[in-house]
This record gives sequence, C-alpha cells and structure tokens, in this order.
Amino acid sequence: MRIGAHVREDDDPIGAGERLGAEVVQLFLTDPQKWNKLTPHPRAEQIRESAIDVVVHSSYVINVASLNNRIRIPSRKSVAEQAKAAADLGAIGLVVHGGHVRDGEDPAAGFDNWRKLFERQADKGGFEVPILIENTAGGESSMARRFDDIARLWDQVGEFGAGFCLDTCHAWAGGEDLVGVVERIKAITGRIDLVHLNNSRDEFNSARDRHANLTDGTIDPEVLAAVVLAAQAPVILETPADGLADDLAYLREAVGNA
Repeated sequence: MRIGAHVREDDDPIGAGERLGAEVVQLFLTDPQKWNKLTPHPRAEQIRESAIDVVVHSSYVINVASLNNRIRIPSRKSVAEQAKAAADLGAIGLVVHGGHVRDGEDPAAGFDNWRKLFERQADKGGFEVPILIENTAGGESSMARRFDDIARLWDQVGEFGAGFCLDTCHAWAGGEDLVGVVERIKAITGRIDLVHLNNSRDEFNSARDRHANLTDGTIDPEVLAAVVLAAQAPVILETPADGLADDLAYLREAVGNA
C-alpha cells in the first residue's frame, strides 16, 4: 500500500512528491478543463526512472458516456491519447470519471457508450495502461454515482479489464455509506485499483464535490482510515494544499497504528 497525493506542480511531479515524502503521485498531462493537444512531458525520463509511482488523471472535459457526438468522439480520442502518454511515463493507470448523460436521456445509452470505448480500443490492441473508472459525486444521470449504476456500468465494461478508482468524498456526497464501502464496491467490480482519499466539506448525499482535509470535513477521519486499510490499494490524497502534509502524516500514523 503506497500513499501519496495529487501534485499541483505538473511540470515537476517527482520533485513535488519527494518534498512531500510521497510514494505515489498523481498528475494531469494537460489543462484538465480544455481539449488541449498533448505535448511530451519535459521531465519524462525522470518520471520513468523515479521510485515514486505515477498515476495520471485524465481531463475533466472527457465524458465517454455522452450522447453528444461533439463530446463523445473527442472524449474517446482523448482517453486513448492520454493512456498512451501515461504509458510513456510508466504510469500505473489513467483515472477517468464515469461521466453522464443529460437529463431526459436514456442512461442505458451512456453505459453502452462506455462499452463501445473498450470495444473499439480492443480492436486496436487495447489501452496501454489500465483505465481506472472513478465514481462521481453528483447528477441523477451519472454513470458512476450510485453503486447500482456502477453495477450496470460494470456489466458493460468488466469483461475488458476496466479498473476502479474509489473516491471517498464522491461516494459520501453521492449518498453511499463509507462503512463497508470497500466490500460493497468489490462485490460489484471485483477490484479497487486506487483510492482517492478525501474528506468532504458538505453533508452526506449533498451531490457536491468539495474536498476537505482529512480531519476537517464531515466524514469521520477514522472511517477514512478504515477504507484505506480495507482497500489495500495505492492511495492518492486530493485534499486542500495547505493541509496536505498534515493529511499525509495523519494517514501514515492511522494506518501504521492499525
């Protein structure tokens, strides 16, 4: 079980990870809010040679489930391109949000679009790193907010070896109890490949994705530590920067004392 954080210094992720004492770091490869073309990372060799593991988070604009061709088609292309770029850095996976359809649209079409992503890529030899689908916090038409929807999604993508990233803030905000959450999600997906360990600024089932530091939010921090121990997967903190070092220290002590 390796513990680390999403680093804000995307141009020097290993340096940022070393300063935090992280064993794994997460980074973006491009502006997550835009459809920018990828460029080679300036520190690619350092990233590949480092003992610190790396995971890449895909752009937020990606929505594989969308029924809108102008969103879905570039989303498919971006997942493939970012997976290749992640592989070039020796990353352990590419995190992709579950996405959504619009209100009034049939969710079944969104789940089917996820299957088509993997089917199309399988014809090209598959993705170059594991695709880790992340649960999301809000939206009644989301593919990965409620666990019963994640079960529908896994019916479509599980046979392709899709991985899963469990975000604790998203689960809490999405209305899923964190007590026993690891067992419940593994019963659906068979796996947890990565944990995004975040507290929440908002109440249970708020549908708001606002992260808090581990001891400052509405989730009992002991419950968060219990998730880590149960999951036995790499852990990435995406908590506010001002308290990130304290969060890492708290988690290491909590896990070490368990």
